Amino acid sequence: GAVFDLPQGEFAVAGDDGHAAGNFGRLPFGSEVHDGHNLSENLQRARRIRLRLKLPARNPKLTAMTQDEVLQVFRDTGALLEGHFVLRSGLHSREYFQCALALQQMPVVEKLGEALAKKIEKFETTTVIAPAIGGLVIGQEIARQRRARFIFPEKENGKLVLRRGFKISAGEKILVVEDVVTKGGRVQETIDIVHAHGGNVVSVATIVDRSNGAVKFGVPFVSLLSLKVETFEENNLPPDLKAIPAIKPGSK
Repeated sequence: GAVFDLPQGEFAVAGDDGHAAGNFGRLPFGSEVHDGHNLSENLQRARRIRLRLKLPARNPKLTAMTQDEVLQVFRDTGALLEGHFVLRSGLHSREYFQCALALQQMPVVEKLGEALAKKIEKFETTTVIAPAIGGLVIGQEIARQRRARFIFPEKENGKLVLRRGFKISAGEKILVVEDVVTKGGRVQETIDIVHAHGGNVVSVATIVDRSNGAVKFGVPFVSLLSLKVETFEENNLPPDLKAIPAIKPGSK
């Protein structure tokens, strides 16, 4: 990437697309540069410093993933659990996708984020919104991939609300991101928040769609992994689940 000359001791770097990637501030003379070598005596006397740092382009080529590859990520990270689980929706299941386990590794976050970003790249997006807590990590990564603003609603008195001074402008194009969707309650709450503030939801994106496409939000809905996982109401459990204590591993 190109380097901008700034006043003495300061430097900035541009990405491959020519946009400034950031002013890295003041570099004191005599300090070490990124490769650990001291600046030469001649450079210390120079009025301006020129550094060249290799930064990724702002719009890298996004990599797609197959459903089998996504499922393997969950297996490899121990994030596909088996037992008796109570989902956020209140339904019971033998399987649970613990996205937090998969997303604790940043290379996995980036890989899944790239694949999901590729699926929604045709939707013009100003802001990404993801419900706390489950959607935060993948939501922020999608925002990073898209160079978009990132905000989130969080629970207050049992319902999602927009806090912390977050604002949504009228007509603002917003992408809703979630980690796992079963019945889509938190996503719908988030959509309602966006609409209440005058925003425009362009799409919903999730890593795992446990409804296998059955859930509808009135906007395009994309996922990396779509499958039908058997779920049960609490008053209609099969014998094998009745014999196992239920745990609720997800968000409160």
